Amino acid sequence: MSSNQEKLILFYNSGGEDNRANESRAAGLEFHYTKKLLNQYINLESHIIEIGCATGYYGMFFADKCTHYTGVDLVQENIDVFNQKIAKAGIKNIIAQTGNAPELCQISDSKFDVVLCLGPMYHLPRDERMKVFDECCRIAKKGAVLAFAYINGLGVYAGACISDKWRNIYPNAKTNKYVFELNTDDERPGVFYFTSPEEIESDAKQKNLEILKNCGLDFFFANDAINQMSEEQFGYYMEIADRMNESPSCTGLSNHALLVCRK
Repeated sequence: MSSNQEKLILFYNSGGEDNRANESRAAGLEFHYTKKLLNQYINLESHIIEIGCATGYYGMFFADKCTHYTGVDLVQENIDVFNQKIAKAGIKNIIAQTGNAPELCQISDSKFDVVLCLGPMYHLPRDERMKVFDECCRIAKKGAVLAFAYINGLGVYAGACISDKWRNIYPNAKTNKYVFELNTDDERPGVFYFTSPEEIESDAKQKNLEILKNCGLDFFFANDAINQMSEEQFGYYMEIADRMNESPSCTGLSNHALLVCRK
């Protein structure tokens, strides 16, 4: 059981997760580039598990691109919504169930070709993230691809400092302490935790995982601007974003990032 389980359930019971990808152009970039990256490793023979599946955004997208998809989430309400989507669509190769990322006792060893951890690392301190690495490695087949989404603390904080909404508040001494010393969000401590590209790569290597890619998904200096762009400008911006997503040197500028490994 994660130490902040009750906080997470309360946070996600407030709703909103089902529509997060469509909140704005900026919000959608995390989902766009996650799908683009994962498409490279998923095929019609893949048995996939997603830990932190929420209401099934990726499960519904990848259902017809794999043999079987298992979704696991901490929050029963999320699983209920996911199961409603599965039933409505009549999809037969997806199951959704509750579970806790650091203790996946209901999942057998060496079962999956692709292990997706697309939420838990956002919400756990480092010692519990290491347990998630252990569990993901345990349930992955030899040679499996494992993907871990995480929040890059420096990118998020720098973005707040220049955001139209937040720049009158940030930076400040309190937030410096929370982000740099406690590695957690100042407004929702104990709900969102931060790491860095360097730290999460180091942690993965401790678990004997081979690093394949570590890519930024969205970038701190762009959020307000891209939501105000014309359609034409946004098209040109996406050419820039494609190149930043593919460039390892840009990963440290990201808010959300995705580490892809092989067991």
